[in-house]
Amino acid sequence: MYNLIGAGLIVIGAGLGLGKIGGSAMEAIARQPEATNKIQTAMIIIGALLEGLAFGALILGK
Repeated sequence: MYNLIGAGLIVIGAGLGLGKIGGSAMEAIARQPEATNKIQTAMIIIGALLEGLAFGALILGK
């Protein structure tokens, strides 16, 4: 029971984090369109690390 609550919290946290990353990246691209490639690269790397952390937490919580 408690592991399901923990899994739900992990998924919610990861979703919020990815949403924050995406929103901030779009704002940065709107301010500096010439830096789009660098911003997208950083966004993808951070998103991958966040998802890896979430998957690891789900596996450890199981």
